[in-house]
Amino acid sequence: MNTSTSQQLFEKAQNYIPGGVNSPVRAFRAVGGNPIFIKSAKGPYIYDEDGNEYIELINSWGPMILGHAHELIQKAVSDAIQHSFSFGAPTRREVEIAELIVSMVPSIEKVRMVNSGTEATMSAIRVARGYTGRDKIIKFEGCYHGHGDSFLIAAGSGAVTFGTPDSPGVTKGVANDTLTAPYNDLEAVQQLVDANKGQIAALILEPVVGNMGCVLPKEGFLEGLRRICDEEGIVLILDEVMTGFRLSKGGAQERFGITPDLTTLGKIIGGGMPVGAYGGKAEIMNYVSPAGPVYQAGTLSGNPIAMAAGYTMLTYLNEHPEVYTQLENAGNKLANGFRASMEKLGLNYTLNQIGSMYTLFFTPDAVTDFPSAKSSDLPLFGKYFHAMLNRGIYMGPSQFEAMFLSIALTDAHLERIIAANEEALIEITA
Repeated sequence: MNTSTSQQLFEKAQNYIPGGVNSPVRAFRAVGGNPIFIKSAKGPYIYDEDGNEYIELINSWGPMILGHAHELIQKAVSDAIQHSFSFGAPTRREVEIAELIVSMVPSIEKVRMVNSGTEATMSAIRVARGYTGRDKIIKFEGCYHGHGDSFLIAAGSGAVTFGTPDSPGVTKGVANDTLTAPYNDLEAVQQLVDANKGQIAALILEPVVGNMGCVLPKEGFLEGLRRICDEEGIVLILDEVMTGFRLSKGGAQERFGITPDLTTLGKIIGGGMPVGAYGGKAEIMNYVSPAGPVYQAGTLSGNPIAMAAGYTMLTYLNEHPEVYTQLENAGNKLANGFRASMEKLGLNYTLNQIGSMYTLFFTPDAVTDFPSAKSSDLPLFGKYFHAMLNRGIYMGPSQFEAMFLSIALTDAHLERIIAANEEALIEITA
């Protein structure tokens, strides 16, 4: 594998871009080495600046359900750009995609387009605060909701202990309004609520976590959160930026039978273009300006190019339910193959998988929350990452990321990934 061009680009990038990358995980800090610079992608393959080809398992962190550069989405974008790139004014396609989202996700009665998942979560929190007249929020350790100040808070030591800023630039005042609970721990949530009666505006979480690796909710956890929020008048926000339209047509909430008050979306609803959205009960969404007093705006919100790509993507998913059968089958085939290899090799690592999302954790312990995810052998994962990369499999460069499959992966591709995984495990455990 030749990486000379990527190496040169990274050296040059560090002179002009902080750390040489525009998003931290791309820097390969967690796995060692330097990032690979991507030139193009098509279907299940991604190609770097040195001409290397990889089967890839990131899919732009989720949205490429149909594979890269799908012909229908390419055509939609090509047609849209003939009419200019941005208007800063309403368009027909915004109405059509909003109507489509409302029809596909039963909990969403009204939706507002924004430009990223971070913008969606920030806005949803603001609306929840405006709607309830309360200041505090509950988030979960290991869930990532973008880089908004309210979300970059480390957990306090107990129910009445304030969190602390997890990043310079986040004020203590913001931290005082953010309460952090362990994922999958209903009792801890109840303690936070009891200690902050009548002060909590919203509870936000990833229904299936993708940002400490793939971590599933325990049976009854989501239902328990819904009950607590109902009892306390707290707005339940499901961050489905990764899971929305991926785990089912109606997202994780449809799969688990949970109805949130607000939902945040991203990635997939732009067909890979920069986009985000938040939506939910009309009663809450009517607090958003200009219908209500909570201000949120954006010149590029509902950008016509992103809307064209997203409308085409969602229409395809809506009209082709077999996509979800294909994704489910691909995820199960990969998981079964990985588990068979580990059994054959006498290894006892933990594989978490649901549908087309998975993470192989290098720990023998069950991974149900952030502390158990952190028990993974990170140096060993770094070796595994490079062993897979050398075999032409491009993964997320962190133990704490979910991998995402697309329907562009054939059985032959999946078998190649399974074989590469077994070879990599043999190499790193020899």
